Amino acid sequence: MKSRAPLILMEQMVMLLVFALAAALCMQAFVKSDQMSQRSQDRDRALTQVQTVAETVRHCKGDMTQAAALLELPYPYDSDVDTLWVHYDENWNCVGVGVGCGMGVACSLAVRPMDAGAAGLGMARVEAVSMPDETVIFALDVAWQEEVGGHAG
Repeated sequence: MKSRAPLILMEQMVMLLVFALAAALCMQAFVKSDQMSQRSQDRDRALTQVQTVAETVRHCKGDMTQAAALLELPYPYDSDVDTLWVHYDENWNCVGVGVGCGMGVACSLAVRPMDAGAAGLGMARVEAVSMPDETVIFALDVAWQEEVGGHAG
């Protein structure tokens, strides 16, 4: 009578291979879900920052210097540049303000004045931009009334 040991060993190896493949697929799913979670967290944080900056700019009626002061940015705003740039690291700590900020920037917020197309109306676009690939995470247009002919609207 022949021994069944080789057959049992072969069966065990096939089962081990199946479990290894299942474990690899599970690990891949966990890594994907972690990446999706991080992207969602960044998008939520960007949304909060964009809303905060948009409301501040609206309150200041487009005065970027006053908005930067109200936002308590740790770096001064350069009034020679038309766009307010605020740069953040991967933990959403402010690492600089201005056009070129250098290394360590994970996301930037840009506030760009826009033409509203109507007298007495000011507009700006606030965008959160992911810096490695420069994709817009979230954008919001904000508008406010301005004085026309000595009357506030």
